[in-house]
This record gives sequence, C-alpha cells and structure tokens, in this order.
Amino acid sequence: MELERQFAGPLQDTVIQRLRDPVDGTVCYLYLPISVAHSPTTQNGFVQYGANGIGSINCMPGEQAAAAKPPARK
Repeated sequence: MELERQFAGPLQDTVIQRLRDPVDGTVCYLYLPISVAHSPTTQNGFVQYGANGIGSINCMPGEQAAAAKPPARK
C-alpha cells in the first residue's frame, strides 16, 4: 500500500489517510487518531491503550480489480 493523500479528520486530533495498492488498485481509507491516551510505559517499553477507538479502515476494489471481474451471467 502506498500513501496517496492525507486529510484532516472530522474530529480534533484525527486524520484520514488514503492508501492505494499499486498491484490491483485497491483503495483503503484509514481513520486514525493522532493523540490517544494510554498507560505509563512499562519496563518492557509497552503501553496499554484504553477503550477508545484506535481507528478504522474501509477498503474497496480499485478500477483494475473491478475491470478484472467477469461479467455477471443472466
């Protein structure tokens, strides 16, 4: 996947990224928070995120993938 564009999200401290697969043209939109509350860093260097949403993803076939589908039979 290659990052094509980045947009400001609808809420404060969020972004929407548009990614495209260079092989089949699939397009994905990622909704991501820029700032997310988490626990203090542990000795191992990890943090634990709360119940808030970490983000979401929505993908759809690109033009190349859609064109490769055989026509529907009647």
